[in-house]
Amino acid sequence: MIVRQPTRAGVRDAAAKIAQILPPSPLFVREIAGVPVAFKAESLQPMGAFKLRGAWHRLTALDLASRKRGVVAFSSGNHAQGVAWAAKRLGLPAVIVMPADAPRVKREATLALGAEVVAYDRATESRERIAAELAEARGAVLVPSFDDPWVIEGQGGAAVEAAKQMVEAGLPEPSHAVVPCGGGGLAAGTALALPEARITVVEPEGWDDMRRSLEAGWIEPVGENPPPTACDALQTPRVSPLTFEVLANRDARGVAVSEAEVRAAQRWAAEVLHLVVEPGGAVALAAVLAGKVAPEAGMLVILSGGNTDAESFGRALTGEPARVEEPA
Repeated sequence: MIVRQPTRAGVRDAAAKIAQILPPSPLFVREIAGVPVAFKAESLQPMGAFKLRGAWHRLTALDLASRKRGVVAFSSGNHAQGVAWAAKRLGLPAVIVMPADAPRVKREATLALGAEVVAYDRATESRERIAAELAEARGAVLVPSFDDPWVIEGQGGAAVEAAKQMVEAGLPEPSHAVVPCGGGGLAAGTALALPEARITVVEPEGWDDMRRSLEAGWIEPVGENPPPTACDALQTPRVSPLTFEVLANRDARGVAVSEAEVRAAQRWAAEVLHLVVEPGGAVALAAVLAGKVAPEAGMLVILSGGNTDAESFGRALTGEPARVEEPA
């Protein structure tokens, strides 16, 4: 069977779809070490993250019969909300498989968008198996969070918008994109959207399997007993061949950031950009602020999400360690 591959043309189509229903998310320009850097605030999307892009591109590609049967997805929160948001706008039923310990704010927002939520135990159950069984039983379409060509193309729309906004702001076209990475959908979409730019993916320490995979030349899963992290949106145990191949073909590199560096980035975003950015959405900024990625002309940093509860965000602002669960 021939598997559809994500393409740059698909990214352009996805960006055009989103442009018909939403204005571009804001782009902020601030200096770091005397260098103007562009920050794409996907945290200001209607459901608080870039994930609605891939969900919209995927769900609008379904035929009428598939739309009636609905969709099933699995996610700790942002993809869940993206799929729920798109499904509600299109009038589709949506079922989301979410970990029982997912952030309350993300679970409640998913429910508020009209989706059905099925909880599972990270330690003892497989979200992929549960979602696949639900999709088969209901005749629904399974919508993965990153291992899907339409989803990857949709996420790349953020970079299409940012490139235009940077030129309009008098900046060079993007020559280096720094992108948060869980499964790699946003990073792969960005790589397709910006074929001339260097791509750096950023992950939390201990969950930097894309970095290690790119360095090794093959997919390396997260190791046993990974450390706890506040970056719930980036806790992906293994990246997909689709995202890995796009990034490997572009010679992307990866870096990892600490929990303290993430909290510092959240504070900087609040103080300088006046934005609420969740831990996983702040990792790319954290890498730049920590000096792990040097600022340069033409740099684009994506702030991928802002869905965090008040208590966790307050702890980040005061510099206190985040309260995180031990990973499964």
